[in-house]
Amino acid sequence: MKKIYNFNAGPSMLPKEVLLKAKKDLLNWNNLGVSIMEISHRSLDFITLTNKIEKNLISLLNIPKSYKILFSPGGARGQFSAIPTNILNNWNNTSDYIVGGYWSNEAFLESQKYCFSNKINIRKNFYQKQKILSMKNWKLNKDSKYVHYCPNETIEGIEIFEDPISENFNNKIIVGDFSSTILSKPINIKYYDIIYAGVQKNIGPPGITLIIIKKNLFKKNKITPSILYYKNLLKYDSMFNTPVTFSWYLSGLVIKWLKKKGGLKKINIINHKKANLLYNYIDKSDFYFNNIHKNNRSLLNITFNIINPFLNNFFLKESKFLGFLSLKGHNLIGGIRASIYNAMPIKGVKKLITFMKYFKKKYG
Repeated sequence: MKKIYNFNAGPSMLPKEVLLKAKKDLLNWNNLGVSIMEISHRSLDFITLTNKIEKNLISLLNIPKSYKILFSPGGARGQFSAIPTNILNNWNNTSDYIVGGYWSNEAFLESQKYCFSNKINIRKNFYQKQKILSMKNWKLNKDSKYVHYCPNETIEGIEIFEDPISENFNNKIIVGDFSSTILSKPINIKYYDIIYAGVQKNIGPPGITLIIIKKNLFKKNKITPSILYYKNLLKYDSMFNTPVTFSWYLSGLVIKWLKKKGGLKKINIINHKKANLLYNYIDKSDFYFNNIHKNNRSLLNITFNIINPFLNNFFLKESKFLGFLSLKGHNLIGGIRASIYNAMPIKGVKKLITFMKYFKKKYG
């Protein structure tokens, strides 16, 4: 079997070491004689597992004691509804939605069902490059209860590297959708009131959503669906309904793998190396191009095109044949996208660049 390098944007590549461990455990987890997928989520064995996962997360992310960790169903899209209904007291409240790409706009559209939402566009054209406005220039509404933004837009390949420390954010609840960047680098949790992330990028297979929330934000609310109600998740230890136990278990293996790799500072250095290798090659090329300003280029979702767009489909077909999986850009924007999350080794990026050189020589 030929070597496969999986550049999928999500569900994404998982560490080989983790998959081998899961394979070993599959039929006999924890010496119980059954699979992790077959045991009760309320059993002592599974509860012991989830407690260990929480402790490892607290250690990795340096989460203060004033926050709680929850695991929710519904993916990040579920949180598009959960955020306004859990935070706000009534429909007349106002919120600010910072829109830099597709996913933050989807969150904005969903929020309109539950509150008055201000859409604040922050992506601008800058000499034919897409750029994000600095946080100090975000025109927030003085009456808004919370500010929602997505640091990394996977479709466009555009990222916000600033932290929300501007005076603009005073007395507002700060909500971050970290679905694509969680556990790829250190985060100063104290800058945020709520962080949420679908696990299918850097944590594990899809099925659950990680929520890190300040303890003082657990409020009574009559309109939130019970399954997304933070007070219910807290009361039932994230098991108000039967959770996706396999996703939770495998996420725990990935978290242990990250700790073994040296933690988030170490993985961040590796992620920078991978991104720099690919961007540097693209920038020096007269065959490929990236249309994002250097200050806002995503470290994990690298989008690019070929100068002659007619060649894009040939590139995708030949790359797939040679073992480079899922390089097709999102249908909304087309082109090529290499998602290089934590599990992608530097060797995979180097192999991709070698193919890109070969393709340029063949068609350039």
